[in-house]
Amino acid sequence: MRSTGSPSRALRIAAVQCDVAWEDRAANLGRAARDVAAAADQGARLVVFPEMFPTGFSMRTEVVAEPEDGPTAAFLHEQAVTRGVHVGGSFACSAAGRDRPVNRFLLAAPTGVDTVYDKLHPFSYSGEGEHYAPGREIVTTSVDGVRVTPFVCYDLRFADVFWDAAADTDAYVVVASWPAARKQHWRALLAARAIENQAYVVGVNRTGTGGGVAYEGGSVVFAPFGEVVGEAGTGPELLVATVDPDEVGEVRSRYPFLADRRRGEVARRLPASSS
Repeated sequence: MRSTGSPSRALRIAAVQCDVAWEDRAANLGRAARDVAAAADQGARLVVFPEMFPTGFSMRTEVVAEPEDGPTAAFLHEQAVTRGVHVGGSFACSAAGRDRPVNRFLLAAPTGVDTVYDKLHPFSYSGEGEHYAPGREIVTTSVDGVRVTPFVCYDLRFADVFWDAAADTDAYVVVASWPAARKQHWRALLAARAIENQAYVVGVNRTGTGGGVAYEGGSVVFAPFGEVVGEAGTGPELLVATVDPDEVGEVRSRYPFLADRRRGEVARRLPASSS
């Protein structure tokens, strides 16, 4: 659908669908360095790892949490500068001023500039909220001129935060440890977030097992009109796809659905009491 009358501002994004060695940061970061190199060799400008890629989705914060400038942040910075690409993923972070660690997505740029987003919705079903503090704000950044808004796993179930960022977003990046038992939800919700916000959605999930939970990948990239741009299978895989902000603009111009969104304007009538 994109017009070819002007140069494309397309961005190649690599979703690293990987297994994660449980609570073994050294092993996971060692493997991740090879993944960044492979992604850069394929022309990716943004490389993204799954939720808590250095340790797995562990609630043992006394074991997995690290300082804001700890080994994972240092790894992301080093890879971004060395490879000349943007590199991001989430990890358990002991953030300053918080009573508990946060599930932090850190995106490191080749310039040394960081974008930091803390998961807004801890996954209460697994007890995450007892061990991790919720984030406080939505964050949007620019990667080579493409407006990118990151979210983490359970955030995907809350459409309102995606709506709040829609006007300023070309591509949402959702990093996850999404269990195989609910894989249908993963794909359906990613597609819905793309269609309803007329933006790309890049879902990055892990594989393997961790903490007694099975994961089957299914990383996928949806376009603003809901088409699948690229998808991975169930095992470790490097999914590289291109997102184009001009496509976002064209879809929104042709189908101006966002302008009709009436967030917070519609009254709700509750059932009358039967007493």
